[in-house]
Amino acid sequence: MTTTPPGGTITIAGKTVSRLGFGTMRLTGNGTWGDPEDRDTALSVLRQAVHTHGISHIDTADAYGPHTVEHLIRDALHPYPEHVLIATKVGMVRPGPGNWYPLGNPYYLRACVEASLRRLGVERLELCYLHRIDSKVALEDQLAVLQALQSEGKVGHIGLSKVTPETISRVIKHQPIAAVQNVLNITDSHDPAVELCQELGIPYVAYRPLDAGVLAHAHGPHKPLHWLLDQGPHIAPIPSTSQPRHLEEIVAAVETGLA
Repeated sequence: MTTTPPGGTITIAGKTVSRLGFGTMRLTGNGTWGDPEDRDTALSVLRQAVHTHGISHIDTADAYGPHTVEHLIRDALHPYPEHVLIATKVGMVRPGPGNWYPLGNPYYLRACVEASLRRLGVERLELCYLHRIDSKVALEDQLAVLQALQSEGKVGHIGLSKVTPETISRVIKHQPIAAVQNVLNITDSHDPAVELCQELGIPYVAYRPLDAGVLAHAHGPHKPLHWLLDQGPHIAPIPSTSQPRHLEEIVAAVETGLA
């Protein structure tokens, strides 16, 4: 295991973790649906991320599979090392492969959290994101159920995913935000939430940092990952891969400077 966390460190949800996290969306079948083609390799990638490469921020969602990746994480890593942060997301329903819809009914959100607790084998979700805000349900009602679960000790910290600065400003008046997770990469390079999160001291978790592999294929992982890390110390990219070799290349990219 590396002695220096890849990318340096950042504090998210009360834990000091590697700035380079690992996104788990690709550890499923096609369309982010069902089991991966090679389950043993998926388990190996998770173990290598934590135990070989020193990544201590693992990001997932109940919608990945759905449910598939939370089971994989438990099988690969449970009992979880104390220094590792397992973050998950709730609030998306999956009618079929490639289909994603926000569902913010409070009863559904509570059921999602309870199910994620069982699948991950924990008593508390240290970081639970509202995966998407459902425009058909009052935002206050969606947050209220997560706040209630937090009061019950079932959720440690609450994050938001794919949100605007306006939403962040609205929420932060009433609820601490542990992290914001939005798309950011050298192609989708403008997100005003980056600056706002820095001003507010909110970690910004950049998903699709390699644009689903497109940028790595075009440039290698060095340029896009270093570009992200240079946007500010509050930026924490979570690239995803299903292949050990690609994971090794990603980690190597943040451990060396740009030529």
